[in-house]
Amino acid sequence: LAQGVGLVQGTPFRLIPARPQRNEDGWRRGVEDHESSSAAIFKVGGRMSELLRKYVGSKRDPPPWRDVRFRCAFHNTIYDVLKARGFRETDSELDWDFFWADKEWIHEFMDHVHLRPHQKVNHFRNHYELTRKDLMVKNIKRAQRQAQKDGLSEEAQKYEACSPQTFGLPMEYSMFVEEFKKRQPEGAIWIMKPIGKSQGKGIFLFDKLSEISNWRQVPLFQRNQAEKEQQQNRRASAEKEEEDQSDLPEPYIVQRYLSKPLLVGGKKFDLRLYVLVTSYAPLSVYMYRSGFARLSHARFSMDAADLSDVQIHLTNVAIQKHNENYDEKRGGKWELHSLKQYLLAKDHDPDKVHRLFWEIQDVILYSLMAVQKVIIQDKHCFELYGYDIMISDDLKPWLIEVNASPSLTANTPSDYDMKFALLDDMLTVLDFEKYLVGTELQIGGFDVLYRNGARVGPTAASTHESYLGCNNNRLQQLEKMARQYGAEQDERTAPSSAPAGSSAAPPTGTAAASSVVGGGGRPPAQPTRRERPDSCKADFSVGPAPSGPPAWRDARAAAAVGTVR
Repeated sequence: LAQGVGLVQGTPFRLIPARPQRNEDGWRRGVEDHESSSAAIFKVGGRMSELLRKYVGSKRDPPPWRDVRFRCAFHNTIYDVLKARGFRETDSELDWDFFWADKEWIHEFMDHVHLRPHQKVNHFRNHYELTRKDLMVKNIKRAQRQAQKDGLSEEAQKYEACSPQTFGLPMEYSMFVEEFKKRQPEGAIWIMKPIGKSQGKGIFLFDKLSEISNWRQVPLFQRNQAEKEQQQNRRASAEKEEEDQSDLPEPYIVQRYLSKPLLVGGKKFDLRLYVLVTSYAPLSVYMYRSGFARLSHARFSMDAADLSDVQIHLTNVAIQKHNENYDEKRGGKWELHSLKQYLLAKDHDPDKVHRLFWEIQDVILYSLMAVQKVIIQDKHCFELYGYDIMISDDLKPWLIEVNASPSLTANTPSDYDMKFALLDDMLTVLDFEKYLVGTELQIGGFDVLYRNGARVGPTAASTHESYLGCNNNRLQQLEKMARQYGAEQDERTAPSSAPAGSSAAPPTGTAAASSVVGGGGRPPAQPTRRERPDSCKADFSVGPAPSGPPAWRDARAAAAVGTVR
């Protein structure tokens, strides 16, 4: 440690100086003296997977990670992961391989820069088509209408089941009033959400139309006139602009409130899940096995007197941390795997629980397919979405919202562990070091959910319909994959043992195929999953591969096209 070098699970790594930081919850990740700083980063090294580097990358000259340059707009967990992987930080505007940008940079500069083929940035240009509440609902409704028009009634029902009944205000105020009056005898409760805010800001519940009178629809000619006046005032003075804007209602969405949510210990919760989209054309989706439930710290109640209590009805950490019963040790979060085990152990039918997690993935897939044609595809872009899912007491999932920039700031050590592993696996999927083949079904904690126009998941023989919430065996899977790829690399680089000028015919058979130098054997076996009925774990196994020139990877990838179903 004094020399800045450590050994984690037999893997050498170099310590990286930690930056003292304090997040919004006051939990200190950094340290002030050298000794505690080294200890903190040694723990980080233990969390990180060094397996591909150990078995594959360390045998290359130069090591591939040293050539990767990154730029990062945030100094939180993503910054720690990039430094721990050995990438080089740069302040250059465009001379980087990977840029973890904020959304403002995407909106202001993305259309005005020319990126080289290898460069990657963490947002699509119009990501807001899915992550802005009103546009998400608009795109889902449009996809539903198109499915109905095409006679795909089952698909239309899938789109309809994505989210609760929703209207955009003030534009759809009159439509909402009709629905409100229709549902009023049932005692329906509605929830108002601003379209462009997060962390529970501006959200409130209501059961009377008089409470939202400010959002009454204004006639079109008056709206146009107000917009013109607003533009003129914007040029004239910032103060005047604020005055005029206060006269116009802020855009909101109104949704039918889920009055019978599934409760844990009498308290409401929602799920935060992570989805990686590497391409929209074709659609390529990875689902992370881990996630967490965010719990409220007050018992759930639908009494009229409690409708205004946000600590009962909203699970956002930014709101719950002000509750007098807030648990700083756990941060109001519960691991997804633990929640799934709790549901299976409770009185719920196991088949219904497994079906629930399958339907959660349905909601995610159909929301992505709803925007597939409107998102601007760019090979330089990817997106790590944070999905918020609510579950009703009949075990039905509902999509609440999708976050383009899910919080990566940890408020507990276990939260940091999970997010560090998530981001480490994300960078492995993006494969800047060129370790992967491209046909893998599991990479660390990420499972392929959709690829080549087909959904991917456990086989029919498995007792589980989804890997979501199962045991995250990321380190075991990465080690198995790294050892296999390392052995294949060693075979390709090993000198031939055949004497010079030998004209002996190449051997045949399975064993021989893996010993042929320069190709000539059968294509390597494809990655497969071995299903274990008594376990949630998914193994990664790769059959023997020929030791040939580097082009073997292209042949292997080509042979795998059409095999995933």
